Amino acid sequence: MTHSPLADNLEWKILPGLSDYESTRAAMETRVAEIAAGHAPEAIWLLEHPPLYTAGTSARPDDLVAPNRFPVYSAGRGGQYTYHGPGQRVVYAMLDLNMRGRDVRCFVHDMEAWVIATLAEFGIRGERRTGRVGVWVTRPEKPPQPDGSAREDKIAAIGIKLRRWVSFHGLSINVEPDLTHFEGIIPCGIREHGVTSLVDLGLPVTMEDVDLALQRSFTQAFGSATCAKD
Repeated sequence: MTHSPLADNLEWKILPGLSDYESTRAAMETRVAEIAAGHAPEAIWLLEHPPLYTAGTSARPDDLVAPNRFPVYSAGRGGQYTYHGPGQRVVYAMLDLNMRGRDVRCFVHDMEAWVIATLAEFGIRGERRTGRVGVWVTRPEKPPQPDGSAREDKIAAIGIKLRRWVSFHGLSINVEPDLTHFEGIIPCGIREHGVTSLVDLGLPVTMEDVDLALQRSFTQAFGSATCAKD
């Protein structure tokens, strides 16, 4: 792993159990303010939430299919509707883009690169798709699309917000969530593709495995102050 001084003061924290959404979000916003003021180091929080839906700033009402199934929260991040729940690793990334380059598009690209590098540790090829933020896997074992193209499922969602150029919210990777819980929304507003998880893909991966892979892969994606676009 390449050493990076940017990672030296980064604080990693694993939150036990299921984290209440509103109190965790409040704590995250407090930490972002402390980072922006120079009073605290950057932080990555790894956690799980109880079943819930969050609405990003681009969420469309029609995409909330079952509004009474789980609690729905306005997240304030970019993106549309997303599900969070047990078996899904939620990663809240509080990173200072003043040190990492003030380029939002580049930052999202690097977040995707982080997920792709993490999945690669388990032999999974994660891919980007133009116009669709997040990470996807092709499913050649499934019947093709009506146009003959291969089926694709989303395995990781990304939604961020910046305040004084410090990021918050972040990403989620499906490890072993109940995939039927996604049926209450149109995930990220995309109707023609599904969702999957590491376990759904046939990998007996634990949350601890994913946490270690995330930590090992971080420097690969964020080790430079410049964008790592490939």
